[in-house]
Amino acid sequence: MSRIDESRSFIPVGIAVLTVSDTRTPETDKSGDTLVDRITRAGHVLRARAIVADDKQEIAARVEAWTLDPEIDVVITTGGTGFTGRDVTPEALEPLFEKRMDGFSQVFHRISYDKIGTSTIQSRATGGVANATFIFVLPGSPGACKDAWDGILEAQLDYRHMPCNFIEIMPRLDEHLRRSGA
Repeated sequence: MSRIDESRSFIPVGIAVLTVSDTRTPETDKSGDTLVDRITRAGHVLRARAIVADDKQEIAARVEAWTLDPEIDVVITTGGTGFTGRDVTPEALEPLFEKRMDGFSQVFHRISYDKIGTSTIQSRATGGVANATFIFVLPGSPGACKDAWDGILEAQLDYRHMPCNFIEIMPRLDEHLRRSGA
């Protein structure tokens, strides 16, 4: 069973939040606000925040640039995970993944199912690792962002979370690059 090991110190990480939308503005970005609030309340550092249109190249370029920034350990996107013609966030970001995180999607859908039932199948939430940076692709609703943060990310981004967490493996995410001489 998971638990918090109080003998370990909390380690804040740098997180970037990207909202993908053709219609949201800084004043109307409730999903981005939800994530930023939870990130900062947890003790992490918001390193960047932006809004981009539903454009594959623009989404990929912004996230890839953030994965190359040594101050950013995690990128969380919100929006563009549905099935409409403009929903292209998974298509933009999955090609960047060096490793997919299938379990993230599965656990997200399990949590979401308890809240919205079968409507969870209308999301293509996903996760992966690129350039030693965790990337989480969330739906555009504040509720989905709450579910992902509260149910998965808050614990996995806490070094004290046991039996394991993402923070303790961060130093080893780029082992394959060091071995190949990249």
